[in-house]
Amino acid sequence: MKVLITIQHPAHVHFFRPIVEKLDRNGDDVRILARGKDIVEDLLDSYELDYDLVAKKPTSMVSLLLNQLKYEYHIIQQARTFSPDLLLAIGEPSIAHAGTLVGGTSIVFTDTEHATLQNSITFPFADYVCTPETYTEDLGEKQLRYPGFHELSYLHPNEFSPDPAVLDKVGLDPDDTAVILRLVSWEAVHDIGNKGLDRVAKLVTDLEAQGVRVLITSEADLPSSVEHCRVNLPVHKMHDLIYYADLLLGESGTMAIESAVLGTPSIFVSSLSAGVLDEVEHEYQLCSQLPPDCAYDELLGVIEGLLDTSDDTWNARRKALLDDKIDVSEHVLELADKLNSDSRDFRLNV
Repeated sequence: MKVLITIQHPAHVHFFRPIVEKLDRNGDDVRILARGKDIVEDLLDSYELDYDLVAKKPTSMVSLLLNQLKYEYHIIQQARTFSPDLLLAIGEPSIAHAGTLVGGTSIVFTDTEHATLQNSITFPFADYVCTPETYTEDLGEKQLRYPGFHELSYLHPNEFSPDPAVLDKVGLDPDDTAVILRLVSWEAVHDIGNKGLDRVAKLVTDLEAQGVRVLITSEADLPSSVEHCRVNLPVHKMHDLIYYADLLLGESGTMAIESAVLGTPSIFVSSLSAGVLDEVEHEYQLCSQLPPDCAYDELLGVIEGLLDTSDDTWNARRKALLDDKIDVSEHVLELADKLNSDSRDFRLNV
């Protein structure tokens, strides 16, 4: 089986990494096409995944449009040369368009309802759109729902074992109370016009006054007063740090779900939401969602309440989540085999 995969975001590298490794072991022919963004190339290199870089990160809205057109052209050309049986991507219009123009079965994965522009030019051309069960929109017959999250492709216990050596890398003692603070750039198309945390410097000062170790990972520039908190860690080791932290506080929905899957409570401060985040918050109580304009004292109160909750509680909630969900990488492989077989049978019978 020939499989073409496109990567546009660091989270996509994590999602597809175990899938690619299993396809390779099965003897399938996999080609990865990537767009440079943030740490995408660093992650691909860290995981020793072969890839072709077909576009750089855009620097403006004008360059974003030109970049997308160039990216789409290269994807279609590569698909025409490669002739894939399956084309896989997360929320990516180019892979759906390439499948329509060149052939092969396109499967687009998504968990982001608010990416309305991207979704509107992707879903009509995709053969299948694969979503978590809690995705709030009904996409019709081509929608394939599954009991899981994207993050369970690479953080399910079958795929991930935490490495305690990460504690030494950041100078963290196992008895320390550690909060990871995650800040995003707000430059993604579906983030424009939205916002997250405010008063970052004061928050860090107040937490450190309580003896909390604050570890910051940020796509944006930081105030000089908190630059000492920035984490200097290999990009592929962040999930180990999340596992051993006591709390993740930030503006990234993906990292909030990653944290929950690993049994570390999270606070997601954003004007955005999604069905998967609502489930993690209300069904499993592993995430608290707060609006950007929430009162500062309210935010501190939520932080203190989560830090005071016992590890046994978080472990029990994580177990409940894992008992209900599946190993998503295994599901994707089974789905790919089935859809490829169905497509082949159809072509043979025509």
